[in-house]
Amino acid sequence: MDLQHRHVHADGPLHAQRTLILGLAAVLLWAAPAVAQISVEVSPLRVELAAGPGSTTTQGITVINAGKEPVRVRAVLTDWELSKDGSPQFEGAVEGGPYSATSWVRVAPPEQVIEPGRETTVRFSLTVPAGIEPGGYRTGVLFEFGPSTGDPAGRAREVMFKSRIATLIYVNIGQPAIAAELTDLRLRSVGPQLQIVATVKNTSRRYVRTKGNLLVYDQAGKTVREVPVPDVPLLPESEREVTMVVVDPEKNLTLAAGEYRVELRIDVGLPALLVGETTLKVPR
Repeated sequence: MDLQHRHVHADGPLHAQRTLILGLAAVLLWAAPAVAQISVEVSPLRVELAAGPGSTTTQGITVINAGKEPVRVRAVLTDWELSKDGSPQFEGAVEGGPYSATSWVRVAPPEQVIEPGRETTVRFSLTVPAGIEPGGYRTGVLFEFGPSTGDPAGRAREVMFKSRIATLIYVNIGQPAIAAELTDLRLRSVGPQLQIVATVKNTSRRYVRTKGNLLVYDQAGKTVREVPVPDVPLLPESEREVTMVVVDPEKNLTLAAGEYRVELRIDVGLPALLVGETTLKVPR
């Protein structure tokens, strides 16, 4: 049976994005004074697949060179993890872990040069092993960008490829039971911001996403703020923080000084919501 799939172009901070040779701290850049500004777009940055044992699919990822110079692109399969704050981690990720789908995938072409203003499609083929246990598996295609000239072999290759963007691939096999709990709920100050941080633990083999809301009540019991729970992934057998900003003066998001009751309701697909309460104190 073929895989069913849907492409989504955003995953929290992983929205469809562009790398620039100048101006993005999140991308590792190379120094080459003779090279003009380089701009590359990759879409989608998240692919979700619903699969069965023994199934096969081939999907495409679009890479666009929006700059004025040719760009060499290398596509590398990679394992990845999420840090506690939800940031994708590639360096140090366990290779071939219990939920890795990397060995199931082949990518083509692995390397190519894209001319200015042109786009190309990098395809990955995924074959799920027969008899695989139901669960939420994952892999990724890491795109590395460098100048089109130079020797791509040996050590020179490692120097050339610096800027990187990844497409994260989720492979859901079967429907294992969901099991999750809210383990902590606390207030955190980050500069002028006041955040409510929920720690959620997914103890199941299944990948799920969060939704819900956070309500802030004043002393009279009146709702003075409602903040949506961000749509973020919870990987199987993992724990992560889900952050909601309730005060941010820079965005005109303010509350009068005083004490408030906070109620959080998170939906991860269980019959009952994950519910927690805490107190928010806004200083004068």
